[in-house]
This record gives sequence, structure tokens and C-alpha cells, in this order.
Amino acid sequence: MTTNNGIFIAGRWEKGVSAIENRNPSDLSDVIGHFGQAGPEQLNEALAAARTAQKIWWRAGIQKRHDVLMAIGNELMARSAEIGELLSREEGKPLAEGKGEVYRAGQFFTYFAAEALRLHGDLAESVRPGIEIDVRREPVGVVAIVSPWNFPVATPAWKIAPALAFGNAVVWKPANMTPASAIALTEIIVRQDIPAGLFNLVSGSGRDVGQRLIESAEVDAISFTGSVAVGRSIASAAVTRMTKVQMEMGSKNPMLIMDDADLDLAVAHAANAAFGGTGQKCTAASRLIVHERIHDAFVDRLVKATTALRVGHALDGDTQIGPVVSESQLQANLEHVEIGQKEGAELLCGGHRLERPTEGYFMAPAVFANTRNDMRINREEMFAPITSVIKAASYDEALAIANDSEFGLTAGIMTSSLARASHFRCNMRAGCVMVNLPTAGTDYHVPFGGRGSSSFGPREQGKYAAEFYTSVKTAYVFSGEPS
Repeated sequence: MTTNNGIFIAGRWEKGVSAIENRNPSDLSDVIGHFGQAGPEQLNEALAAARTAQKIWWRAGIQKRHDVLMAIGNELMARSAEIGELLSREEGKPLAEGKGEVYRAGQFFTYFAAEALRLHGDLAESVRPGIEIDVRREPVGVVAIVSPWNFPVATPAWKIAPALAFGNAVVWKPANMTPASAIALTEIIVRQDIPAGLFNLVSGSGRDVGQRLIESAEVDAISFTGSVAVGRSIASAAVTRMTKVQMEMGSKNPMLIMDDADLDLAVAHAANAAFGGTGQKCTAASRLIVHERIHDAFVDRLVKATTALRVGHALDGDTQIGPVVSESQLQANLEHVEIGQKEGAELLCGGHRLERPTEGYFMAPAVFANTRNDMRINREEMFAPITSVIKAASYDEALAIANDSEFGLTAGIMTSSLARASHFRCNMRAGCVMVNLPTAGTDYHVPFGGRGSSSFGPREQGKYAAEFYTSVKTAYVFSGEPS
């Protein structure tokens, strides 16, 4: 277990101005530690150090950046079992998912290590004689990263890795729910040969640290993953300074189950998408839109599959669903169950708190049936192990229901029809569409993001990340007339 406590500024660990307690959501008697909270002066110091270090890092060249990121990625993958256990203990996702998340974080770094060597420019002919043109990408400067608790290593990794690969400095404010995971990632990054101040960890509340960070004139770009409400607040603050922003926010992801689908596969993928990670994923399938011809059979099998899921301690090898991350999140989930019932939805299973050998925030996964798309449980993101079934008379109706949302992150369809699959890919208004796959689960080398209230700004991941983390410069050079 780390002895550092949450603040890394200008190349050194510091104590915070206050501290928070962190407990294991699978076992509330397990205190993971007390972690420091940064103050305004520490944040200002981090920003100043980042500004200085960024210039040094950019001059260090692409081979240096490649080597540093490759070392970070390799260490994360080599230590995925160790750090993954810490992550699962702290956040509550089953151990296999925790280990997998850390390994995937390592892959982000090794991928962007290679991308650092591919920062190619373009040469162009001018319309005017005797003039040469080159187009290149340069770093934006100091990047503020604000990340969530549900993927406390992977999400910051897919932001930090491209930021460093393309020559930027980073000031990172992680979620207060998962400080130990943030420190574990920071320790690996700052162990490398990088300029003091290039990477800074400033833990703290959104009010005291997050707001000051996004409002700072020293920040050139902000990458945020979190709620729609906070995202809109960040966008409002950023526009006053014309700060570049990239945001991943809410979702209400649909999965269409058509009458020609493989029913067993559809149930397996729906349960995986709805309840994996305790439903605490922005890619979770919370709306299951089912063709009326197979509706009853699908619902019956889904309820059996859901009630068979093993809910328990995250570090128990038999656990399929871990605890909810906190008491406040659990209470919000239970309130959504009540809201659904009051609106007339039929609760077929789950939706209640569970007792386990250790005291924790355990909840039985819930399935609602006989729901309408205008119900709150089908309009609002819940971030919970709760999914709703909506009956549709046809594919066209199902698609219309799926698109009737302010969100548009991921969407899926289960069908054996190539025509339906192709039509869905073209006409579903979402950033990521899946055919005969769960809505959750994306690759690290291709773009990720959504439409509507789900995303704002350039895409994350893959080569598209360069659109946010770099600025394009076009240079015109007069070479003279040939003699």
C-alpha cells in the first residue's frame, strides 16, 4: 500500500491542507487510508510548474516521449494484478474487472508511445510561386484533466497518455471516491525521467480544486469525464477564456432486441451490458427495446439470468457484481427504483439493498418491464444496476424509441438480419453502435465519444486524440525564385 497521500506537485509529494477517509465499499470496516486534499496555493504552484516543464518536455523530442510512455505502460501491465486488487478494493468492481482495467490502462500508454513517433506533418504546394508550405501539430500546452471514479485508472490513462505523447503538461484532479488508484498511477508516471512539474496530481473537491482549475488562465485545454451538470458548468467557465474543452458526460444507452435475434445470446449480452461494473458505466444498456413477438420470452429469460447473478465482495472470486461505490449512490439508486414504481413500471426482480457477510453497499440488480420511454427511469442516467424493458411493435418503432433521447453515446442491436444491422448502423444517432455485442466494451485504438448531451468537443482515443491534444500550425516560407 502506498504511503503517499494524494498531492504531487512540481516533482515532489506534499501533504494536503486537509484529508478525507476512504473506505472499502465491499467492507466498511476496511479503511483504505486517509488522503490529502490540495489547497488553492498548491494548485497555483502545480499550474506554474506545468507551464515551465511543458516547454522542456516538448524540446526533449519524440523518442524520449515514446520511451517514457512505453515504460509506464509496461509497468501498468506487469502490475495489473496488484494494482487491480487495490482498484477493486477501493471502487468495488469485481477483481477480474479491476485487473483488466489496469492492464487496459497500460495498453493506452503503449499505444500512445507509438503515436508519439507518428506525429507527422504535411507539405503542400502553394498557389503562389516560390513559397513552400508545411503543416504540423504542436502541443496545446497545459492540460487540465478531471476524471471520474468508475474507471479510476483507465479513464485518466486515456487522457494522460495522449497529453504526454503530444508534448503537453498535465494537472490532474481525480475523483475523491478513488484516491488510492490515482496515487498508484501517479507513482508509476513520476518514477520516469520527466521534468519536474510535467505531471501533477491535485486531489480535492470539485468546489475547492476543480472549479479553480477549470477557471485558471494557466490552463490551455480541459478534458473532463463526468456528469452532464458538471460538464455544462465547465463549458460555461471555459468559454469565457476560450479554453479548449473535451467532455464525455451522460448516457441512456439503448439495446434493440429484434424478433430474429438469437435469444440466448441477446439475454447474455443484455445482462452483461446492463449490470457489468454494477451498472456504473457510461456505456451500460439501461433501455432494452424488445420486439413484441419475442418480448415475453426475452423478459422471462432475462429475469432468470439477472436473479442468478452473484452479488458480493469485489475481491471474492465468485462475485459477478460488486457493491455500489457509496452510500449516497446506493440511496440514489433505490430512489430511482421507487420513482419507476410510482410511474407505473413493473419491477420484476431486484432493486433492493442486500445483506452480505461484510457490511457494504450491495444492491440486487433490477429489471423493470411495462415501461414507456417518457418515464424518468428511461430519460435520466441512473449509473445503477437497473435496466428497463420497453416493448416495440416493429424495428422502425424500436429505432425511433432508441433515438428519442438527449443522449447518444452507445447503442446496440441484436438481430440476424444484415439489412436491419446495416440500417441501424447508419440511422442510430450515437457515437458508438454495436451489432450483436453488448453496448459496453470499446477498443483503445479507435475513437470514443457520443452525440447530444453525451459528449462535447473532439473524440477521445486512437489517432483522433490528436485533434484535442495538439494545435495545427501552417507555415509559409518564401524560398525565392529559381535563378
